[in-house]
Amino acid sequence: MSSEQAKHPSRLSRRAFLHGSAVAAGAAMLAACSGGGDATPAANGGPTKSAATGKGSSTKALPTPAKFSESPLLAKQVKAGSLPKVSDRLPVKPYVLPHNWLRRGKYGGNLRLIVDDTASGVVKEFMYGHSPLRWLNDALDVGPGLAESWDTNANQTEWTLHLRKGLRWSDGEPCTAADIMFWWKDMVLDERHPEVAPAELIAADHKVAELSAPDDLTVTIKFSTSAPLTAAYIANWVKNGNGPTWIVPKHYLVKYHPAYTGGLGEKWVDTFESKRNFGINPDCPTMTGWRLKSYHEGRTMVWERNPYYWCVTPDGDQLPYVDTLTFTAVKDPQVSKLRVQNGDVDYAHGTFMGISLADVSGFKAVTKKSKLNVLLWDSGSGCGSLFFFNLNYKDPAIRKVLNEPKFRQALSHGVDRDEVQKAVFFNTGYKTTGTYSLKASDCLADPEGKKTFESWRDSYVTHDVEKAKKLLDEIGVVDRDGDGLRELPDGGRFRLRLDQAADASADGDKMGNLLQKYWKALGLDVIRNPVPPAQWGVKWQAGELMAYTAWMNPAMPVHECLVSPELMVPVGNGLSAAFWAPLYANFDMIRNTPGEKKVANVDPWKRNPPSEKPPAEHPVTRLWEIYDKARVETDALKRFAGVWDMIKIHIAEGPFYMGVVGNYPCVELAHQELGNVPARENLKLNGLIAPWQHPTPAAYDPEAFYWTNPAQHS
Repeated sequence: MSSEQAKHPSRLSRRAFLHGSAVAAGAAMLAACSGGGDATPAANGGPTKSAATGKGSSTKALPTPAKFSESPLLAKQVKAGSLPKVSDRLPVKPYVLPHNWLRRGKYGGNLRLIVDDTASGVVKEFMYGHSPLRWLNDALDVGPGLAESWDTNANQTEWTLHLRKGLRWSDGEPCTAADIMFWWKDMVLDERHPEVAPAELIAADHKVAELSAPDDLTVTIKFSTSAPLTAAYIANWVKNGNGPTWIVPKHYLVKYHPAYTGGLGEKWVDTFESKRNFGINPDCPTMTGWRLKSYHEGRTMVWERNPYYWCVTPDGDQLPYVDTLTFTAVKDPQVSKLRVQNGDVDYAHGTFMGISLADVSGFKAVTKKSKLNVLLWDSGSGCGSLFFFNLNYKDPAIRKVLNEPKFRQALSHGVDRDEVQKAVFFNTGYKTTGTYSLKASDCLADPEGKKTFESWRDSYVTHDVEKAKKLLDEIGVVDRDGDGLRELPDGGRFRLRLDQAADASADGDKMGNLLQKYWKALGLDVIRNPVPPAQWGVKWQAGELMAYTAWMNPAMPVHECLVSPELMVPVGNGLSAAFWAPLYANFDMIRNTPGEKKVANVDPWKRNPPSEKPPAEHPVTRLWEIYDKARVETDALKRFAGVWDMIKIHIAEGPFYMGVVGNYPCVELAHQELGNVPARENLKLNGLIAPWQHPTPAAYDPEAFYWTNPAQHS
């Protein structure tokens, strides 16, 4: 494998900065769950390490196996002449899974899983197959994917992806750079299609990158500014899933696109989008390990092995091992948990099913019936529960208070994190004011980085009711009429409304109740306000919602803080508008562009989307100044120093968002006879589970899961 480090060895990689990872202290019962691994002897006497001891993943490309093996089901088709032999179905250099915990597995069987809806995006979180680059080692490293290598020029304005030769879609047709360019030219750049350029392909000056394909195996990306984090951005998310698309089967989709086919009518986009969704359309070719076989909306979906999947094990076994995946839709989380306990599920990613630490004792009590191991992987979260206020709230008197640092500091000191750690997190993790993950390279770079992150973590973490009340007094939020409730500085009524999505999880609801209790104890009039999820985004950006208190577990960042900057600084990447300064985030999309002048005389609330330039003295203005320089800095240490400067603003004038407990464990459930499911100890940083940007379980390659006795799981 080559990478940007291979072209620029003088630049420091994230791995070079690592001194260790933040490891949460778990309760005894939870600690007993963290172990796992596969004690079954390696099938066929394979040379791979025991899953109980192998840790992390190789960052050096493993050699292409001398010969390949395949599923007996596919071997029968080859023998019958209906399928090419395995060596002809694989690329010249297939991706050899580099995980050190892998054992040689067995082919066959079915894996039973549960989702809340067959159309849910979580299904694609099991499949990393469309991504040109991938995360390795809990996002410490960027590794190859569809691209076997990549490189960049000296000032990192130009990046080149070198695709694997011989890639094929699940229908056997070649997969080439033309499929990426079809997405780019005929979806992103075609104004008739709603697809827009993803954040990783927009330069710091807001100009869209130029993509070209000089040949079938090469894609070149040219930026108008330095773009040092491009490889990391490309590894982010599941491509053609919950993240940007990046690649689609051109040969299949041209008949649904008016640039290639006439007479499609005005609603061609609806048809095109339905046809390209390989998660609901069995006819759409895919690059994932399994392809959709059958789809029954709202009930079940069955995925079968992709005979052209481009990944193998070090022993030469074409993946996946398991023949089929069967997803059953169950909307009620309690019913889902009951099915898990009854042994109707073979694998469960707890985050997708509302399974939390509170459920662990119940699952442990029925392991004989369920036949499930309870595994705990680190979340990597810097917050645990996340809550923040809308600094662009529409009411000017309340908005002024929400923008007072002492107000937010007071409310942070009002939270009893000891109680939350016990009641919600069972004494796991560490108490935090609310930060980015302490597993970030920006934190681990050197002592200054670690010290800065720890200062951020501890800045307003103590539970001190008297200090909180004093801070409120200092900004004039006091009880003026003797009714026991504090008023606004102008004497107006101050009702602090805790807005929360109406479908919040049980833990989220519990946290909302605790916040209400804590802040009432400060003399504030606090109410909770459930909001229909479908209305949330519009209401938030319209300044109609005051506070975000829905359950959220961000492990941000992934790799570096600036790969996921939206909580650090309001940026116009589409995500940041959901956080603590939505109008400032929207303004960033037009900042220093002709678009800024076009809306200069338009009411901020009447702009589309609503946007506003912050006052010159506002901390966001200074955060932008630092961010603008850091995001184009090619020297990693200088880039990190910019992040530390932004953190210092968060400490001095924040918190802009608040957390409770960092790096709590997440629950994974895996059948006792399912191999190659990593234990916490197998993962390089013991896990990085919370963020969608680090797709889980896809990043750990479920295609390598296997049944020790596949005939009993057909």
